[in-house]
Amino acid sequence: MELIVSERADVKQRLDHFLQQQLTDLSRTRIQSLVKDGHILVNGSQTKPNMALKLNDHILIEIPDAVATEVLAQDIPLDVLFEDEHLIVINKAEGMVVHPAAGNPDGTLVNALLFHCKNLSGIGGELRPGIVHRLDKETSGCLVAAKHDLAHTRLTQAFTDRTITKIYLAAVNGMPVGREGRIENRIGRHPVDRKRMSVSTHESSSKEAVTVWDRVAEHKGCALIRCRLLTGRTHQIRVHMRETLNCAILGDTIYAQPNRQLIHLPRLMLHAWQLSFTHPITNEALSFAAPIPPAFEPWTSQL
Repeated sequence: MELIVSERADVKQRLDHFLQQQLTDLSRTRIQSLVKDGHILVNGSQTKPNMALKLNDHILIEIPDAVATEVLAQDIPLDVLFEDEHLIVINKAEGMVVHPAAGNPDGTLVNALLFHCKNLSGIGGELRPGIVHRLDKETSGCLVAAKHDLAHTRLTQAFTDRTITKIYLAAVNGMPVGREGRIENRIGRHPVDRKRMSVSTHESSSKEAVTVWDRVAEHKGCALIRCRLLTGRTHQIRVHMRETLNCAILGDTIYAQPNRQLIHLPRLMLHAWQLSFTHPITNEALSFAAPIPPAFEPWTSQL
């Protein structure tokens, strides 16, 4: 593919910004990778993503074929809530890791999706499912994955723009003060325990985190909290429940103190209950609800 910088409005614009407007089916990260790997040339020469364009610059674009990922496809059962040629929404099981990593080389959601989705397109230059957002291993519920770059790019942007609705259920230890509220602070890596996150005041090492919550049921002195996430930070609900509401999630092995839990349960009591968004290709309004696990029944029977 060849492009010519012919509009004066595009002069001095960054190369990657210009190409993102022209190649709407590719993410900016993917475009930057193609530039750095020499698959995008300007006036016959390799350059950098932040190059300032000039009038009549000649851009040559070569998009290589997607390469097979090294992650093994595995026949692992999935609870599919919705699927078409663009995306898949699943009810992730509690205990399933999303991505292969140290200690979890296989048996993950990605391994399962590679087997289930036979016709995956190239996302980021690889044949792999496009995980748009993540859930902790111990968290169950709704998760969406893209099947090609355009769907991945648009879904990622929707999460960034906060146009996707994510509602969780959390059974917590004790009763928070008040029946509802909005938690708005910053979350960063814990300064001592690197496995944990914590509320932070250091802007350079933390990110904005916003959770809207309300108390919907109670059982044996413990509340069921409905949480709407306006941001998606690592361990956001777990941190907000423990540090802001002073009510750690029941079954939380990282943030809770086991000997102080009023109810002892074998799992983290956090469930990604509802997910709503606009389909990235058809613009259809989609809403999904993952069945609430039996462990929540003492609370959900009151709803």
